[in-house]
Amino acid sequence: MIVTVGSTKGGVGKSTVAINLAILRATRGRDVLLVDGDEQGSASLFSQLRADLLGECGYTAVGLHGAAVRTQVRQLAAKYDDVVIDTGGRDTGSLRAALTVSDLVLIPVQPRSFDIWALDAMAALVGEAREINPDLRALAFLNAADAQGKDNAEAIAAMAEAAAIRAEEVTIVRRKAFPNAAAQGRGVVEMRPPDAKAVEELAALAEIAFGNPSDR
Repeated sequence: MIVTVGSTKGGVGKSTVAINLAILRATRGRDVLLVDGDEQGSASLFSQLRADLLGECGYTAVGLHGAAVRTQVRQLAAKYDDVVIDTGGRDTGSLRAALTVSDLVLIPVQPRSFDIWALDAMAALVGEAREINPDLRALAFLNAADAQGKDNAEAIAAMAEAAAIRAEEVTIVRRKAFPNAAAQGRGVVEMRPPDAKAVEELAALAEIAFGNPSDR
């Protein structure tokens, strides 16, 4: 399973989602490859911090950019149970390459107008990628959302209007558990005591992305 976490909008939490999905899958016994396709290198920096603090990552991390994302992921995918690709927050060669080899692209959207408007650009990229990769699925979900209020519901309704992209009702709320875990080189599923709500929300997203519990 190859899952890209991507958007043409920066600051929507792509790296946080990608890293936490990779860790979640690894803690469930999956052999995971995390590909850092973002020139800022957030996933690579985190993986190095994790290895330094914990002694090992528990997953394999590589940095790939541009066309190398397509060629190298195709070569490496068969060696892993799951591949998670983190891409930068704009229209890049890495994002376009990732879409051509992925089974799914997860698109984090914060419940703000500018983030929702960016879905049109992603829809265009998904449409182009499907000319090469017709089975590509595209799912948008709320990330770093408000804990309550009407903005979430209004954002999901607006997301549903984007062509070529399915809007999921799963929502990941902005919680301190995510940055607190990252500072320790951990995912939220590894924190003790755990933030039950953060774990539940991440698990719901993983189930949508990777399939039924029996497949995980």
